Amino acid sequence: MKNNEKKSKHNLSTENIIKIIEILKSTYPDATCSLDFNTPFELGIAVMLSAQCTDERVNKTTPEIFEKYNTPQDFIDMDIKTLEDLIHPCGFYKTKAKNIKAYSKKILENYNGNLPKNMDELISLPGIGRKSANVIMLEAFNNPIGIAVDTHAKRISNRLGLSSNSDPSKIEQDLLKIIPDKYYKDVNHLLVWHGRNICNARNPKCNECPVSKYCNYYLNN
Repeated sequence: MKNNEKKSKHNLSTENIIKIIEILKSTYPDATCSLDFNTPFELGIAVMLSAQCTDERVNKTTPEIFEKYNTPQDFIDMDIKTLEDLIHPCGFYKTKAKNIKAYSKKILENYNGNLPKNMDELISLPGIGRKSANVIMLEAFNNPIGIAVDTHAKRISNRLGLSSNSDPSKIEQDLLKIIPDKYYKDVNHLLVWHGRNICNARNPKCNECPVSKYCNYYLNN
């Protein structure tokens, strides 16, 4: 093995990991962010709403909201019951409404109404965890410094053998150790698209999977 190749616990070489990424890039050439937004502030709200909810449902909910409410002050001034009613279709609406209010207040008071452009400050915002901050860094600021581990990324990472962890933060750290940083942007999108289209939770389409020959789950079943 070449000296510059890193080995992960699954014994896939860096070369093969790059091959997996390139194959997925060819399979999903249009893979992009699935959430609709106009500003970084709106994206923060969209990612909050997407927790335990599909991006499709979020995208059906936010246009009506953002048409009328799209600044921190708008959400600060909005009656909480009105906000709860607007985001009700996305589930967990009471908690999400409370977080959106607090998020808007902190952004206005601490950051003059603009989202900060670094991970530590983003994570300090109410309702924004590391996964959401990774999405914002990539989609709003075009500066991917990590990998957003959602349910799709977790499932595929475990099945391929890229990580044996179940905790998203630990999975991310495993991925960051074995994936060259120039691929962070691609991986953020590709794992989501592959999870939705082929490597789904209950009935993965292994016979259609373009990377099955690298997959522990497929090879051991």
